[in-house]
Amino acid sequence: MPINDRQLEFSPLSGRVTRDGFTVEVKIYRFCGEAADWALEVIDHEGGSTVWSELFASDDAAYEAFRLAVDEDGIGSFAGPGETLH
Repeated sequence: MPINDRQLEFSPLSGRVTRDGFTVEVKIYRFCGEAADWALEVIDHEGGSTVWSELFASDDAAYEAFRLAVDEDGIGSFAGPGETLH
């Protein structure tokens, strides 16, 4: 998936997560070939996107942020209009 002629590297932690009847797509990514921090995005069943404004030092840290959001607010909190989380 090119962005300004650059490819994205997706973490193996990316994928579908289903809980309480809701399924979301977790995307953890960075630019290929760079030791850059990881971005976190969650896409709901209707294509709505929630993106964290924070970048993460590791893909594990990004997934942990997703897991904490689900534990605190429930996976259903990702349904509906997309937003940016801090």
